[in-house]
Amino acid sequence: MIYENAVITVRPGTEHDFEAAVKAARPLFQAAEGALSFSLSRRLENPLQYVLTVGWTSVDAHMIGFRESESYQQWRDLVSPYFDGAPEVHHTQHSYTGF
Repeated sequence: MIYENAVITVRPGTEHDFEAAVKAARPLFQAAEGALSFSLSRRLENPLQYVLTVGWTSVDAHMIGFRESESYQQWRDLVSPYFDGAPEVHHTQHSYTGF
């Protein structure tokens, strides 16, 4: 599994609306081919920043399958009004888990 990590900064005062929009968009990811997990975390050091983490079967499942779909445009329509700049997106793969 690979993980899409999107660091998203929102405009001050829009945090609650952004979180609601992400929750509303969850079914878009649940229905996406190759999507395995979905979570949103809020940064403690900067409460205007969030990290969206989506597990995918492959980078192509995200970058081609989802990003080129109508669902991606619906996702962007829901959440982008709250963005304060472009999200920083990168992909990771666990290489070690444990203490």
